[in-house]
Amino acid sequence: MRSSTEDWNPALYLKFADERTRPSRDLLAQVPLEAPRRVVDVGCGPGNSTQLLAERWPGAEVIGLDSSPNMVKQAGERLPAARFEVADVATWQPEPGTDLIFGNAVFQWVPDHPAVLHRLLAALPEGGVLAVQMPDNVAEPSHVLMARTAAEGPWASKIAGATRDELPEVGAYYDRLKSEAQRVEIWHTHYQHALDGAAAIAEWFKSTALRPYLDPLDAAERQAFLAAYTARLAEAYPARVDGKVLLRFPRLFIVAVR
Repeated sequence: MRSSTEDWNPALYLKFADERTRPSRDLLAQVPLEAPRRVVDVGCGPGNSTQLLAERWPGAEVIGLDSSPNMVKQAGERLPAARFEVADVATWQPEPGTDLIFGNAVFQWVPDHPAVLHRLLAALPEGGVLAVQMPDNVAEPSHVLMARTAAEGPWASKIAGATRDELPEVGAYYDRLKSEAQRVEIWHTHYQHALDGAAAIAEWFKSTALRPYLDPLDAAERQAFLAAYTARLAEAYPARVDGKVLLRFPRLFIVAVR
């Protein structure tokens, strides 16, 4: 489900666990289900979002899926009562009786994901819910500067094409899902994360958006790339009164009821 050939690092991802879990909480709060039979957390990562599902619906069967064996292992240790599997959401099909498909920050990595979302929603029973959150930050300085650092460095040929595409416009999601849905709710939230300087912003993205840039590089190139990227971040994100910087992080939310 996630990008790159190397496996994901749960410890690095969890350095900002509270900030990363906040969108899951916000998405879950809008899911209109009382007693689902089975809930599936696709792109479950280390299980922080899966734990929220298990706490809200203790009587439901809870399943977590991720393409990363490391993430699945970590999630299973965190939440042994749930079932975790290695799977690719691009081809995965929900079992009968699945009432919720919950996807937090995963579908932006999936090729032609609007078609995948349509297929998954169509597979749910009447009243079932598809709830999705995706980062919508490709136009933010954090990502513009990633692409600039990639294009202007000696590593440019190694990481050409690493930049993630922008999400489709909101209306495209609505039109694609409405044919299978009673109701489609779509909104944006712009988070402002107070972090400890430009280096912390780079550290945040090392476990996610920077991976397609860093994975093809050798150790020396990675160090040089991160140094150049962090220097640009320091100019783009000024220190606030307490020395912290504010990382503006737009996210797109979709809740569709079958």
